[in-house]
Amino acid sequence: MASQPIQKPRIGIPYRTRKEELSGERSKYNWYGEAVRLAGGEPVEISLGLAPDQLKAQAETLDALVLPGSPADVDPSRYRAGRHPESAQSDPDRERTDSSLLEHAFAESKPVLAICFGAQSLNVFRLGSLIQDIPSEVRTEIQHKWAREQGAPEPFHLIRIEPGSRLAQLAGKNEARVNSSHHQSVLKPGRGLRVAARAPDGVIEAVEWTGDSNWVTGVQWHPERMIKDDLLAQALFRELVEVARKAPVHS
Repeated sequence: MASQPIQKPRIGIPYRTRKEELSGERSKYNWYGEAVRLAGGEPVEISLGLAPDQLKAQAETLDALVLPGSPADVDPSRYRAGRHPESAQSDPDRERTDSSLLEHAFAESKPVLAICFGAQSLNVFRLGSLIQDIPSEVRTEIQHKWAREQGAPEPFHLIRIEPGSRLAQLAGKNEARVNSSHHQSVLKPGRGLRVAARAPDGVIEAVEWTGDSNWVTGVQWHPERMIKDDLLAQALFRELVEVARKAPVHS
């Protein structure tokens, strides 16, 4: 008899915003699915319009999560802060979906890779706080925000990776060069999260879950856009898929 093909881990990816989902705008969203496929996983799209019971049912079918970036910003009332003038409008559907998915992932020990807005969403879910606007709140010469509208090239900068972190093990070194297109970042890490990397100006670029053995990593850069030629980007998605493949089957 022919051997059964190895089932690919199902990696859930919520849409970036409800507006993009309804309009069919997928150009940036598709990067995440392609990165998951290249790493050996099966990307599963998650609508931001699901009822709570529907979302819970879909979460049960997943082996891991990728929380993508977003043009929205997390509602600052969730971390007990007033809204900064430069803070973008929030997306309640995305925040509700992320919170439900994270609750499930932590309860069932399913791995999570949270990217840019996703990392901020993860941090706030764990009761951390955010810098709402790096250009006006941090004295820095590093360009974190990408001025796309002016046609500027995507900025890159170095990050310093904490020795002994899982990220350092993946990178094989304590420094990396990453892309940058964010104006918010982690301020106070949430409960059970530790800083795994910083930019030279002190801005937190990565966090890791330390509450138990589950693999949960949040990065501020966009590895999905670097997946073709960056070893650390490839390692992040590959590790997510491998951990999901080795995890016990959930009921």
